[in-house]
Amino acid sequence: MHVARAADRKRIIVAVSGASGAIYGVRLLQALAALDNVETHLTVSDAGVLNLQQELDMDRTTVETLADVAYPVRDVGATIASGSFRCDGMVVAPCSMRTLASIAHGMSDNLISRAADVMLKERRRLVLMVRETPLHLAHLRNMTAATEMGAIVFPPVPAFYHRPRSIDELVTHSVSRVIDLLDLPQPQAPRWQGLPTAT
Repeated sequence: MHVARAADRKRIIVAVSGASGAIYGVRLLQALAALDNVETHLTVSDAGVLNLQQELDMDRTTVETLADVAYPVRDVGATIASGSFRCDGMVVAPCSMRTLASIAHGMSDNLISRAADVMLKERRRLVLMVRETPLHLAHLRNMTAATEMGAIVFPPVPAFYHRPRSIDELVTHSVSRVIDLLDLPQPQAPRWQGLPTAT
C-alpha cells in the first residue's frame, strides 16, 4: 500500500520485533499519532505478534490500526524496502537480538532488516531499542557493528530521576527520548530542569 506524502509530513517507520517490551512499539505509535504532521509506517514480525498477544492482549490487526500504513514482514517488495522511499527515521521497538544480528550483518532477510539496511545505506536515522539481559559477546559485537554503521543503539533502560510512579511513566519517558532522537517536537515531554540552586 502506498500513501502520498504531504510536503510537510515526517515519515517514520516503526518495526516491532520479537523481544519482550511490545509496549514500547505500541506507545511509540500512539505518541507519534498524537504529533502533528507525522506519518507512520509499520511492520511487525511473527514473534512480535506473539509478544503483543502475550504482553498486551493485542493482535496484529489492532496494532496495525495505530499506524497510517502497515506492511507484512515478508513483503520485501514493499515501498519501505527501497531507498527511493523518502522517510525521516526508523525505530525498531523492541529490537530482538536476532533482529539486531540481522541488521548488523546486512542480512535483509525480512522487511524489518531490509528497511533498516536501507536506513543505514541512505545515512538516515535508525534507532534500535534492543532488549536482552545479560548480554554475551555476540550481542555486544552486534551492537558495536550496528553503531559503527550509523545506527543508534537505545536499550530502554528506565530512568528514575523524574521519580516515576508507574510502569506507564517509565515507558513514556523512554519513548519520549526516542522521539527526541527523531528530531520531532514534544512540548509535553518531561525535561530535566537541573538540581535546585542552593541559597
